[in-house]
Amino acid sequence: MSSLAGKAAVVTGSTSGIGLAYARALARAGANIVLNGMGEPADIEKERSGIEREFGVKAVHSPADMTRPDEIEQMVRLGEKTLGSVDILINNAGIQFVSPVEEFPLDKWDAIIAINLSSAFHAIRAAVPGMKARGWGRIINTASAHSLVASPFKSAYVAAKHGIAGLTKTVALELATHKITCNAISPGYVWTPLVERQVPDTMKARNMTKEEVIKDVMLLAQPTKEFVTVEQVAALAVYLCGDEASQITGANLSIDGGWTAA
Repeated sequence: MSSLAGKAAVVTGSTSGIGLAYARALARAGANIVLNGMGEPADIEKERSGIEREFGVKAVHSPADMTRPDEIEQMVRLGEKTLGSVDILINNAGIQFVSPVEEFPLDKWDAIIAINLSSAFHAIRAAVPGMKARGWGRIINTASAHSLVASPFKSAYVAAKHGIAGLTKTVALELATHKITCNAISPGYVWTPLVERQVPDTMKARNMTKEEVIKDVMLLAQPTKEFVTVEQVAALAVYLCGDEASQITGANLSIDGGWTAA
């Protein structure tokens, strides 16, 4: 029997990138899945049905907008209603924008704080009562190396990710006696659509070529000089969901090629 058989997981921002890797890894371990995120309906359906077919689990998709608390709650209720429970919550939805602080668009600041930070609070708030009732739960928040250190031109993202680190610790302390853990995973640069979309903005902000951005900005900080893979991040999440990790809570686990060791 798979290690997570009979469990159900909500993974926000899971139609591509790290989130999709989380969903597929949890499904491989036996968990039923609520996918969430944007994209072409046909592409989302391909991933949803592919998870069901490949791993023999149930998968549904919630189109919940991560800027809307009511839709976030409905996403959690969808999981409880269609899959019987929400045992695992992975808050992964995120956006990025790169700009000098004095030029940072107000709407971009508000959107990044809402999607990268506040959405995690709303999802946790909705999922915790059910986890407490069942006496088991796993909450994983995708943070970032930017939850521990800063980079120029990313004021909103760095603020949100530092916030995620603090939220993780607080929730872990509150739930410590309920057999519910709450941890953060802090990847360095992972080659995903979100990272790829940062390249043109960074080229403009720093007056660099694409190759210079990758070599001298993105991978400059990572001693291994390699991107982290989505599969590596997802494998850590699966481990945190297992019984072996029941005493890991309130942790911020770096997977960043040594970036934050300096």
